[in-house]
Amino acid sequence: MTKIQVFDIEMIRKFYESYPSKVKETRNALKRPLTLSEKILYAHLSIGEPVEDYVRVKDYVNFSPDRVAMQDATAQMALLQLMNSGRTKVAVPSTVHCDHLIQAFKSAKEDLNNAEITNKEVYDFLSAVSDKFGIGFWKPGAGIIHQVVLENYAFPGGMMIGTDSHTPNAGGLGMVAIGVGGADAVDVMAGMPWELKMPKLIGVKLTGKLSGWASPKDVILKLAGILTVKGGTNAIIEYFGEGTASLSATGKGTICNMGAEVGATTSIFPYDKKTSDYLKATGRAEIAELADRLADYLIPDAEVINEPNKYFDEVIEINLSTLEPYVNGPFTPDAAHPISEFARVVKEKGYPQAMEVGLIGSCTNSSYEDLSRAVSIVKDAQSKNIKVKSQFIINPGSEQVRYTAERDGILPAFEEVGATIMANACGPCIGQWKRESDDPERPNSIVTSFNRNFAKRNDGNPNTHAFVTSPEIVAALSIAGDLCFNPMTDTLLNENGEKVKLQEPQGYELPPKGYAMEDSGYLAPAEDSSQIVVKIAPDSQRLQELYPFPVWNGKDIVEQPLLIKVKGKCTTDHISMAGPWLRFRGHLDNISDNMLIGAVNAFNDKTNAVLDAETGEYIAVPKLARKFKAEGLGSVVIAEENYGEGSSREHAAMEPRFLNVKAILVKSFARIHETNLKKQGMLALTFINKEDYNKIREDDRVSIIGLTDFKPGKNLIAELSHKDGTKDSFEVAHTYNETQIEWFKAGSALNYMKGK
Repeated sequence: MTKIQVFDIEMIRKFYESYPSKVKETRNALKRPLTLSEKILYAHLSIGEPVEDYVRVKDYVNFSPDRVAMQDATAQMALLQLMNSGRTKVAVPSTVHCDHLIQAFKSAKEDLNNAEITNKEVYDFLSAVSDKFGIGFWKPGAGIIHQVVLENYAFPGGMMIGTDSHTPNAGGLGMVAIGVGGADAVDVMAGMPWELKMPKLIGVKLTGKLSGWASPKDVILKLAGILTVKGGTNAIIEYFGEGTASLSATGKGTICNMGAEVGATTSIFPYDKKTSDYLKATGRAEIAELADRLADYLIPDAEVINEPNKYFDEVIEINLSTLEPYVNGPFTPDAAHPISEFARVVKEKGYPQAMEVGLIGSCTNSSYEDLSRAVSIVKDAQSKNIKVKSQFIINPGSEQVRYTAERDGILPAFEEVGATIMANACGPCIGQWKRESDDPERPNSIVTSFNRNFAKRNDGNPNTHAFVTSPEIVAALSIAGDLCFNPMTDTLLNENGEKVKLQEPQGYELPPKGYAMEDSGYLAPAEDSSQIVVKIAPDSQRLQELYPFPVWNGKDIVEQPLLIKVKGKCTTDHISMAGPWLRFRGHLDNISDNMLIGAVNAFNDKTNAVLDAETGEYIAVPKLARKFKAEGLGSVVIAEENYGEGSSREHAAMEPRFLNVKAILVKSFARIHETNLKKQGMLALTFINKEDYNKIREDDRVSIIGLTDFKPGKNLIAELSHKDGTKDSFEVAHTYNETQIEWFKAGSALNYMKGK
């Protein structure tokens, strides 16, 4: 196939030239064998950063990633910040991918045309800034960011960051790829070191080989049940063992992608023949040849494989030979159910048993292999005179996958049984789904091959029970129209009244006739950008110029009103919803009207209804925050565990900052969100005694004492002033290091960077 040469091949050659010596230097300095994660991390230490045995989950370390990737929803805010950085060109290869703003409704062609019209202002802005700063631009319809990165940019041993939580997808090709907020991306694009707390290491040993209905997706679905949504926080999940070599490169990408659902910093697989084959199949034979020569440096040391408990903080073993398909959910991706037990769970819990829509796609499962295995089940059902009972929607992962699957008859076979082929975009996975329903609030069940299934995420209906599984099981359940159908054991009644069984899926890891496409959708940046002017209309409702946040006033936070005390799960979807709000991702004022509107108020169990103590009325969260701000007041947010779980969207940190929230005090934070808060100059604090959460009353005023002596490792004091005149006080913890404290004092990390 003919392929556009990516512009960073020289960077990759230079990296491979220095990589072996860096690994040897690290091994000598640490005086022990190395995991694959350690080899890559230490090979990317920033210039001047000492090679020493950093303490995991304690020491902050500066790194120099090889590249940056941004999707269109998060790129807007990242590039608005880049425009304020003083740079004229990005310091590392960077790309923008237009995949989030395309709404799935009718069909690929109609939806893409509509997106290009409704989002023209945003696409023009992203394209102009990309040209101006030397950033590669992938047009709408080119594909989902992580699939496009896997096909074009990921390389074994590399390190990248991306403004999307599923950036770890590139770990399928042996790359340390980490999801971050836009401010982190700006640091790297501006040539600054990128700071990360040295992660702990979870080793997952894979033995055996998948067979039958089991798929790579089931590895991570099972692991999600073991680790839960926060069990991987501040950890890299490194897969090893003979089982890894049996998995396809895209299958490994699937597993790494969904590691984000257990809170992992990233996930990674060792280099092997499948990796090399995929690189060659996607037009990167030169990279494969370079990696082949360094294969021993792209796997863990032998001692690590032989005695993993000595080198990993935790070791989990999964036997692929005995692994059965899993269906996870609803409402959380770690509610893991082997399919042999799923029917019982559905009936016991009273979940709607009729399966109404099956959706295949997303950055997790939209590869050629995924589509080819799923369509084999559809073709088998058709040959046995079984009709598909559920609505069926397919989102190919990239134009390369779509074009090849169209050529090979895969997409036509889906369409023949009534499936709708949507655009090469995220679509329903991120709430960009205009779902037609007789009752948009009706309890119902859908099954997807996506990664995330929080309430309201896909279609805005809090009563949609979304279950996550493999494309193969999505296909089988769509055919049956019944959540309780187990294709491994159950039969279906065909149109002739006969009981028939579906055959096990068959497919291709790589297309037998090779990949093909006519137009990849890639636009290289302008060679001369000196005449390019980036314009933002003053009255635009989609884009708004950013202004620096104010510096810290040098004082403690004193008696600021409580904005909301959040009960239960509070993901970034709860803090800053996606769906229709995506159109405001470049307009901080407008999008701030969705701040915390999905969070449940602990005092009344309602969303977007908080007490205005002055009037005694319950009003919208953003409305109350704006009222406080107009009166010259700040406010404080209280919440529970894993606050900010989910997407990397920094809007969930920028909106509270913009609406003058002074502190977020929680039982625990999700990693990316805590960093995002710090970058925006917010105060991110945790309860030392989690029971202190219960002391906060609805009409409290909250003080944070000790900021005038703000130091790493030194606790602060939270003081509650109750309406009855009594007070409570207790210590609260933080994880700020010296640099992050400077961010706080400067008003944001960007302010600090510009002031240096």
